[in-house]
Amino acid sequence: MKLDVTTLDGAGAGSVDLNEAIFGLEPRADLLQRMVRWQLAKRRAGTHAVQNRSDVNRTRKKLYKQKGTGNARHGAASAPQFRGGGRAFGPVVRDHSHDLPKKVRALALKHALSSKAKAETLIVVDDIRVDSHKTKGLVETFGKLGLSNALIIGGPEVDVNFGRAARAIPQIDVLPVQGINVYDILRRDKLVLTKAAVDALEERFK
Repeated sequence: MKLDVTTLDGAGAGSVDLNEAIFGLEPRADLLQRMVRWQLAKRRAGTHAVQNRSDVNRTRKKLYKQKGTGNARHGAASAPQFRGGGRAFGPVVRDHSHDLPKKVRALALKHALSSKAKAETLIVVDDIRVDSHKTKGLVETFGKLGLSNALIIGGPEVDVNFGRAARAIPQIDVLPVQGINVYDILRRDKLVLTKAAVDALEERFK
């Protein structure tokens, strides 16, 4: 698969051959869904908790005698049906993460990349180095490229000036190639890869 390469100024910079095994697959929604669910579950803190019956500090004395009152049988004021009692079946501190095979994760990333290529929302730029860390200049540059909602993937290291200028722009994410992931690819309208990122991805999946 051949794709034109552009510069940040919008000028042509040749073309690049994309590996069909990475960028030419037919996207599978089931793989993408499993991967996004795995990512979102893994990032959950799982610190939500409530006071259950054993945590509530109330008297354990029997409310009234077992028989003869005509009322229901009750043993303690900490029961969930009473005001101030513990909550029944409430959330507890736990780990929400689950296992997903490494090969499935790798395949999901390929399908995410292929989905952007198929939708023609994949852009390859030669480099993302800029001379100034000012956000205003980068906003104008993105306007020329039509980038208002995009994930930009650089090489092993992102240019410091570019990273500083881009972090103040809403709906623009910048990551080094090691940080590329399915969730961030899918949540943005366009995916911008540098030539260094393309080479690193092809080396990674070799």
